[in-house]
Amino acid sequence: MEKLKEILTQSIKRLDLTDKLSDYGIWPIWNETVGPTVARNAQPEKIHNGTLFVKVTSSTWMQQLQFMKEMITEKINERMGRETVKNIFFVVGTVHYEEPQADEHPSKEQPASRVTAKLDEKELTSINDPAIRESLQRLYDALSRRRRP
Repeated sequence: MEKLKEILTQSIKRLDLTDKLSDYGIWPIWNETVGPTVARNAQPEKIHNGTLFVKVTSSTWMQQLQFMKEMITEKINERMGRETVKNIFFVVGTVHYEEPQADEHPSKEQPASRVTAKLDEKELTSINDPAIRESLQRLYDALSRRRRP
């Protein structure tokens, strides 16, 4: 087993895959970095040559996240400890998001497809970055105005 580990380690070094493999460290930190509301609507798909490809649930989310792109890039690179992401490219598609396990009973809230005028205060306070929190509130406000009869 030690021999196999040595061979793999040498192969990774020789093929210069260390940085490429460490780039995928974005996946475990994505949800916490962008917050649960954004994470439900946007998930990383792949990274290639410093460009992070992110699937989003709608063109509205794509547009809003375009405004937040630099901020998200900075936060990810800060968390990664190096410049991993140079650009983010958003594409509309199916987002696969797993809700974190909660200790509470499931609430009887409206489905995620329905947008209310205000976000749940708990959701907003779960986002540490004030700029992301403010941008998210503006997105929900815009969606609410757009969906009113």
